[in-house]
This record gives sequence, C-alpha cells and structure tokens, in this order.
Amino acid sequence: MTGGHLQIVVCGAGPAADVTQLLAAAKERAWTAAVTATPSARDFIDPQVIEAMTGYPARFTYQSSTSTRRILPAADALVIAPATYNSVNKIALGIADNYAMTSVAELIGRRIPTVIVPFVNSALAARAPFRRAVADLRHEQVRVLLGADDEWEPHPPGSGRDQQQAFPWEAAFGVAERLARNGPASGGGS
Repeated sequence: MTGGHLQIVVCGAGPAADVTQLLAAAKERAWTAAVTATPSARDFIDPQVIEAMTGYPARFTYQSSTSTRRILPAADALVIAPATYNSVNKIALGIADNYAMTSVAELIGRRIPTVIVPFVNSALAARAPFRRAVADLRHEQVRVLLGADDEWEPHPPGSGRDQQQAFPWEAAFGVAERLARNGPASGGGS
C-alpha cells in the first residue's frame, strides 16, 4: 500500500521530540499523518514543526470550539510512540482519561491496525502489570514492538537518554504500513 493516513499518538518520553522522523517516513511513502499528544507529551514536541510537516495542527485536547475543528482522513493505521509505561497500562485497561487515550481506545475498537512502541526501562518492563498489559494488547491484535524479535528491548534504568537515538521510528512505520496493507485480522498478536 502506497499512501494512506497515519494517526500518531505521542506520549511523554524523550523520543517524542523526534516524532518528525516518523512523519518523514510516512511522507516518503506518500502517507498523510496527524499527531495527537498526551498531556505529558506537550512539552516534548514542537507543534509548529508538526503542523508544517503534516498540514494539521497537533491535537492535545478535545475540540473546544467549531473554529478549531480539524477534518482528518480516516485512519489507515495508528502508531503510538513513544509509549510510556503509564500509557501502555492505560491502553490495555481501556482507560480514556484524556483526548489521546480516548482516540486510541476508539481506533483500536474500530480495529484500525495499531502499532505500539514502548519506551520503558527494564525495571518497569519487568513489572507484572506491564507484562499483562502487553500480553492483553497483543491478544487484542495490537502489534507491540518489544523484545528480541523486534530488536527493541527495554533499556537499563537511568539510561533512557542514551537509548533515545536508537528509537525505531522507521520500523514502527514499516510495521504499520504492512498491517494496513494486509488488514487488521492479519496483524498478528506479537
């Protein structure tokens, strides 16, 4: 599939500042894209750069008036990256306590091909709630890029800044594009 619309949800972690890499990968393949950010991600991203790259303003909250309404193409794929420990757990539990999480819950419920790329340290990733959340999301046909097979492992505590440069933006887009091309049923669970 060349072309499509990618919905991106950015969470508040260091790699969020580099979401432009994901936007560039989508643009190279003739995809449009729009960015929604969690409240914690607001300080990590540059809304003006995102709007210049996408043609759409970054979205942080529910629509407050008809003058700020944005009409987007229907999403062909959803990438949530970087996904924090908190956001992964919320998504798995269906907690929709902000605009970004509500959007994610709805898009997953509509079976839009979804890719989540966690950015967590190994101590958080070892916690039972996080392991259950990843397993539950995979069971729901959400593609979670995490583990040796995906060449994306949790980093040691305190080393997140060093790991940011290796964040797999292009891999996330490649997986999302394949899922969109093959349909949600072929999304695998891993």
